[in-house]
Amino acid sequence: MKLAFSTLGVPGMPVADVVRLAAGHSYQGVELRAHPEEPVHPGLTPAERAAVVEEFGKGGIEILTVAGYVRAAAEGEDAPVLEELAGLVDLAHDLGAQNVRVFPGGGGQDPSVADATAARRLAAAAEHAADRGVRILLETHDSHRAGVDVARVVGTVGHGRIGALWDVMHTWLAGEEPAASHAVLAPHLGYVQVKDIASAQDTEPLALGAGVLPLAACLDTLDPDSWVCWEYEKRWHPGAPELPGLLDAGREYLLRVGAPKQ
Repeated sequence: MKLAFSTLGVPGMPVADVVRLAAGHSYQGVELRAHPEEPVHPGLTPAERAAVVEEFGKGGIEILTVAGYVRAAAEGEDAPVLEELAGLVDLAHDLGAQNVRVFPGGGGQDPSVADATAARRLAAAAEHAADRGVRILLETHDSHRAGVDVARVVGTVGHGRIGALWDVMHTWLAGEEPAASHAVLAPHLGYVQVKDIASAQDTEPLALGAGVLPLAACLDTLDPDSWVCWEYEKRWHPGAPELPGLLDAGREYLLRVGAPKQ
């Protein structure tokens, strides 16, 4: 298993410090939150992008994903969504990242309309992603929490550069068993985001293994060479404990419960 963490857990942390944190705690990769309030976002100049690549290269840490905020199924015209998505794909390419994360964002719509909108836009973006060597991953989130919901959209697109990102909290909140989530997502799966929470009503982040999410059951479904990313939502819960102090125990937990069963 290859481990990463999201910079959502260390909001605003400079790139060099993120790299040192990952290397110092034996994480192989980082998922970069791409937002204007963060050091890495689509507004970076070519020189600034090159500097990010250099920092990660010096530390031997992989940039797994550019985690953007495109909402593929959102109401409105396609053009602004596709323009924003193209910018994220270009950023991922320039940084050497494998993936771009997008959300569904189809709330308040007829599900079939949201599905069709997301599939149309992702299909339109697929060739640019292929040209740039990047994969666009639709996360199990908001209007499409369950694996079956995301798989339905991604399967409709039917393009190798359009895949799925399994956020285990959202599939659990949708009432979907881990084996069922994996079964539908496996043909499209980019990687898995893990976290832990106290309950469906209290989603403040906890140390891995301290909450109710079925992390062991989720990890049991994965191939040994899968990427697993800890998305600790410190940005949305500023009172939560600091992530750096939890990283070693989190790594040990994931390696223990994710170890191949004899």
